[in-house]
Amino acid sequence: MTPTKDPQPLLIIGWLECISLPALGLQDFAVKVDTGAKTTALHADDIETFQRAGIKWVRFRSPDIPGTPPRICEFPVFTKRDITNTSGTPETRIVIRTPMILAGRKWKIDISLTDRGTMRFPLILGRRALRHKNIAVHARQSYLVSDKPQFESPAS
Repeated sequence: MTPTKDPQPLLIIGWLECISLPALGLQDFAVKVDTGAKTTALHADDIETFQRAGIKWVRFRSPDIPGTPPRICEFPVFTKRDITNTSGTPETRIVIRTPMILAGRKWKIDISLTDRGTMRFPLILGRRALRHKNIAVHARQSYLVSDKPQFESPAS
């Protein structure tokens, strides 16, 4: 009989938390956890695709997060998805796959790139990113597993 791996203990997070995206150089920034959104969405400017060694890549400018200036990021395109935006309009978005750190746990998530410049938070963390991670979201609490940032990202 093969022993089964014990799942990680249940982690209860708030509807606002801080995460890190180390491959993008973004550390401990505030995000909105939205279980109504399937896919995680990140604000990105100047999105352009290009070919590198026969593989489609994307180049974009990361969001302006307090304490971290925007930078140019390049990732292989993981896929493209039709996603319904906050206005209910379907749009095709480029999706990258990159590591995320939340409460000391690290795993890869899919992130769609879009213009969230008018939104309060540069990233909305969708339910697919939390799936199979033994995480529950407390709808009335925030910053249960991270410190509230001194300055949350302002809306543009």
